[in-house]
Amino acid sequence: MSLLMGSIVVVAILFFVFEMLRRQKLREKYAVLWIVIGIGTLILSAFPSVLEKASGLLGIQVPANLLFIMTLVLLVGVCLHLSREQSQAEDEVRILCEEVALLKADLAALRERLQVDPTGNDSEPNR
Repeated sequence: MSLLMGSIVVVAILFFVFEMLRRQKLREKYAVLWIVIGIGTLILSAFPSVLEKASGLLGIQVPANLLFIMTLVLLVGVCLHLSREQSQAEDEVRILCEEVALLKADLAALRERLQVDPTGNDSEPNR
C-alpha cells in the first residue's frame, strides 16, 4: 500500500512539474532537476531493495537513514544552487541600475547642452 501511495505522490509531483513547465512558470534548468529527483524517488519506491543494498554497502543499518541523508544533501545542494542564482540575478540588476543611471545622466547633460525643453518643444541649441 505504501508503495502505491508513494508512486501516486511522485507521479502527481512530476505531473505538476510538467504542467508548470508547459505554462512557462518553471524554467527548463530547474525542471530537469525536479524531474531527475522525481524519477529517482519513483525508482526507490518501486524497488525498495535498491535502497537496502545501498545502505548495506555504505554501512548504514537502517535504509531510511540513508534516504534522510540523501534528502538532506539534495536539499542543501538545491539551496546552494538557488542562492548562487539569486546572487547572480542581484548583480545583474545592480549593473543594469547603474547603466540606466549613467544613461539618464548623459541624457540630462545632452538635453542641457542642446537646451531642449523636456516637454518636447524644440529650441535653438546653445552655442
